[in-house]
Amino acid sequence: MGKRIALEGNEAVAEAMRQINPDVVAAYPITPSTEIVQNFAQFVSDGEVTTNFVAVESEHSAMSACLAAAVAGGRVMNATSANGLALMWEILYIVSSLRQPVILSVVNRALSGNINIHCDHSDSMGARDTGWLQIFAEDVQEAYDNLIQAVAIGERMDVRLPVMNCLDGFLLSHSYELLQVEDDQAVKDFVGPYQQWKPLLDIENPVTYGPLDLYDFYFEHKRSQMEAYPPAKQAIIEEGKRFGEVFGREYGLIEGFMTEDADFVVVALGSTCGTLRDVVLEQREKGVKAGMLKIRAFRPFPAEEIAMALQNASAIAVLDRAASFGAHAGPLYHEVTSAMYTHGKAVPTNNYIYGLGGREILPDDLSSVYDDLQQVATAGQPWSPVSFLGLRE
Repeated sequence: MGKRIALEGNEAVAEAMRQINPDVVAAYPITPSTEIVQNFAQFVSDGEVTTNFVAVESEHSAMSACLAAAVAGGRVMNATSANGLALMWEILYIVSSLRQPVILSVVNRALSGNINIHCDHSDSMGARDTGWLQIFAEDVQEAYDNLIQAVAIGERMDVRLPVMNCLDGFLLSHSYELLQVEDDQAVKDFVGPYQQWKPLLDIENPVTYGPLDLYDFYFEHKRSQMEAYPPAKQAIIEEGKRFGEVFGREYGLIEGFMTEDADFVVVALGSTCGTLRDVVLEQREKGVKAGMLKIRAFRPFPAEEIAMALQNASAIAVLDRAASFGAHAGPLYHEVTSAMYTHGKAVPTNNYIYGLGGREILPDDLSSVYDDLQQVATAGQPWSPVSFLGLRE
């Protein structure tokens, strides 16, 4: 089943969208996610999908239209990056609060200023508290696979939440890889037909979406929304396993690489994990017990799983491709160290900020992190403050 072909990340995402054939795509293209919408618009024009493609005047309008289509009862998708995601901010919260499973491919790009069109994670990290699930891809195959799973995860009746399918701008979006593209019908069978849940256009059973909600009940409604995320975490596990059973590539919340006996573990998101695999192997050849922990699901955050995976390490490094201005460290570092502390695991942990605005991260940079961790383990204390990889002197 399926075929092996070379595609860019954006092309792979658009191909998955074609196979899923959503009811509505409302989009305003922005670099480096433009090709997703461009390629999908061609599928619409060629009659390969029955999707209602809505060309809007801004990203705020795009997500507003997606929200309207979702509450009306449709399967909805979109794609954006950086400033485009930021312009959606207001509506992102509303989509998750109304429990609408909109699927958004976020091609990660630095936020202005100054103007930059290259990769870092400041866009999706800025949206980490909007209530959307976030899944990060290491390579083009995962960007394709993750989108298909995102639909199955978000649309489950025990979840009903929007999902961001995150892939690194240019590093994945504009890079060709040989990947397995599955058979159209197999993809359709995996995601299944869309199951409506109290659609606004069901006039026989009227409902209200987005009413005024003041201090008398707003707090309770926000508390009840939190109940959706433990089932979402389980859904990521179950749908990743089901995907493996169907297509032979199983996914989970996290993925360890040579972590079982590792003394020194680096934690990362996205395409950097691919480079880290090579560096780990090089370190092992030198006799260093190195390992890598890839976080695939950033929201909901797999705190317990991460703490268990890292508990036997002598020293840990957390790589952040985003700065948290005014904080003492990067956003991923905060999450990881909090997870370790709350689960009673005390391991000295360094934080490194790298790759902002698309700055290249080289194997030698990552090798230096493992060198640092050996010193940290000996001292028994992490370095402070945060370190920077690849920074010009």
